[in-house]
Amino acid sequence: MGKITGFLEIGRAKPKARPVEERVRDWREVYLPIEEATSREQGARCMDCSIPFCHQGCPLGNLIPDWNDLVYRNQWKTAIERLHATNNFPDFTGRLCPAPCEAACVLGINADPVTIKGIELAIIDRAFDEGWVQPQLPLRRTGKRVAVVGSGPAGLAAAQQLNRAGHRVTVFERDDRIGGLLRYGIPEFKMEKRFLDRRLAQLEAEGVVFRTRVNVGETLPVEQLRAEFDAIVLTGGAGVPRDLKVPGRELKGIHFAMEYLTLQNRRNEGDDIPDDRFISAAGKRVVIIGGGDTGADCLGTAIRQGAKSIHQFELMPRPPLERAPGNPWPEWPHIFRVSSAHEEGGERVFSISTQRFTGNAEGHVTQLHAVQVERRVQDGRLSFEPIPGTETVYDVDLVLLAMGFVGPERNGLLEQLGVRLTDRGTVWADENWMTSVPGVFTAGDMQRGQSLIVWAIAEGRSAARGVDAWLMGRSDLPAPLQR
Repeated sequence: MGKITGFLEIGRAKPKARPVEERVRDWREVYLPIEEATSREQGARCMDCSIPFCHQGCPLGNLIPDWNDLVYRNQWKTAIERLHATNNFPDFTGRLCPAPCEAACVLGINADPVTIKGIELAIIDRAFDEGWVQPQLPLRRTGKRVAVVGSGPAGLAAAQQLNRAGHRVTVFERDDRIGGLLRYGIPEFKMEKRFLDRRLAQLEAEGVVFRTRVNVGETLPVEQLRAEFDAIVLTGGAGVPRDLKVPGRELKGIHFAMEYLTLQNRRNEGDDIPDDRFISAAGKRVVIIGGGDTGADCLGTAIRQGAKSIHQFELMPRPPLERAPGNPWPEWPHIFRVSSAHEEGGERVFSISTQRFTGNAEGHVTQLHAVQVERRVQDGRLSFEPIPGTETVYDVDLVLLAMGFVGPERNGLLEQLGVRLTDRGTVWADENWMTSVPGVFTAGDMQRGQSLIVWAIAEGRSAARGVDAWLMGRSDLPAPLQR
């Protein structure tokens, strides 16, 4: 695979980013297209490692060494065929996935791993540029109808697979546009929505029907859905945000991250949102509570809106720069990471916990009271104990809660269907991705809990196989995941 001595001769080359002073003035993507020569060189670094642990790292089972080698040999059209064999949307994962495949790369034992994610993105972008990505119509129609509820990556993957199996697929979305978090959660600077739109156009040309502004369980009764369709796939995500129950939480100016990000994404789509409904960081002192990807998305958005100052809180201590002894390869490396948003500004604060908020006479938040904490493990239980004398007060105008999600919404759809839930509050599924209700399947964050886009696509593909087999008695669809 690749050049036999490539990994010895060629260093890792990360995708180039636009200058900070330029990109913070617009909403276009941060990273520049990868040059062909660079992609081929990076493909040459693939080691022919005999046991490709990158397969283990990727939930989709992407044939990574294959398309690395094909890019190195300038066989781009075959490379996209190999890539699409396991991944419906490499244009999404190539931009948004944190690349667990790279963490598992054998070269990463003692050197920089192969730039798998960058090569993946180069393949799919070239495929679109060359016109190689075309609608794939089913050879025949089965006469079966399947409803997919939720249009995020899991729902779109399931819809495309089921349509290609010959079923008539309708995707229901309660928002006004298709895409779920891909549309309204992910900022433009991470993925411009034109890349989502071109995929949706492909799915529509293949025969998938999209219905927006339909809230199943409210505007569309569950009984009607079950009567009209032979099977249902639940892919509504885990949309209930984790709240911060401390004194002063009710004050104005404290918002969930997704509420904040959605409004900016809507403005970027051209929606006319009045200023009194819009959440802006312009000229404000901002604190983001949560150190993950959503918090970084809020950081990049607040910078572009013109925040006066930004602090991003993280309850956990600052990770090490390199793998700790207890975190060996090929495990996911728990190391200090700097996103494109962190390069642009703001201050990261680790080992800190918010105790309470205080506000002014108008009921608006003005101060955040926090304390440094120490992580402790006792009897297998993790706790964070306040450190006396470390109390700090931050002057704030806007607080964004980016602490993750606790599970799917239970009222409406799930309640009316009567599906069984797990102890974590997610939707239970059997080995074929069917819920406790016959003919009703589930995939993605709704049954897994908050996770990665690559897991969502993999589960959507696997659930599609389960649906197809249940409807037809057998299925030829691939399933990357076994339950």
